[in-house]
Amino acid sequence: MEFEHKVAIITGGAQGIGMAVSRAFAREGAKVVVADIDPEALQEHSDALRAEGAEVLPVRMDVAEEEDVRRLVEQVMGAYGRIDILVNNAGIGWTGTLETRPMAEFDRVLAVNLRGPYMLAKYCAPHLGRGKEPGVILNICSTRALQSEPHSEPYSAAKGGLLALTHSLAVSLGPRVRVNAISPGWIEVSSYKKASARSEPQLRPVDHAQHPAGRVGRPEDIAEACLFLASSRAGFITGTNLVVDGGMTVKMIYAE
Repeated sequence: MEFEHKVAIITGGAQGIGMAVSRAFAREGAKVVVADIDPEALQEHSDALRAEGAEVLPVRMDVAEEEDVRRLVEQVMGAYGRIDILVNNAGIGWTGTLETRPMAEFDRVLAVNLRGPYMLAKYCAPHLGRGKEPGVILNICSTRALQSEPHSEPYSAAKGGLLALTHSLAVSLGPRVRVNAISPGWIEVSSYKKASARSEPQLRPVDHAQHPAGRVGRPEDIAEACLFLASSRAGFITGTNLVVDGGMTVKMIYAE
């Protein structure tokens, strides 16, 4: 129960990686604030956590909306009077190509994936690190900040910006707050969704073989990284990016 009495905010916390992260902090004793834009998923996951004995505060919000961010922080401080950990996990992907994609979509991806974490850091920062230990901000980034697929410009740009934001915040907020990024690689989340959208993973042997670790990633892999970086064991780590991808980005690929 390493995080007993601590308050952890996880955005996008009701599905995918966020589902595993919020559950992991809850199991370690934290009071978990699950912030999500999907009301169905939010209710379903919050009920599941409560059934496991967790203390949960569900908050429906859009991280790209400043008033929603303000309201979130007000609700958390009103309920608990403290914030110890912020996990900026909420994010969206992309569609289309450079030629066909409306600028509104580019703007929306940056608003959710980059502007949102900035605003959350801005409004949570005054309340972080007010106890004996430093506060913690974890930004869930992506290996696509370091390499790209065709036509992934909005997502790659936002995640690249999030990496830069991470080290900038670490300098601005240190030593009172430690700020780190985690860059997941291929994490299979098909079975980590609300019941109406859940499905079994369809993975092939070749999918696992692309990874030196021998398998595609699971949401728990990222949750465990979050627990470590939020803990006192990582007290000398700030401003860094932890790549959790089973070694996929370091493996050279040649056409056969």
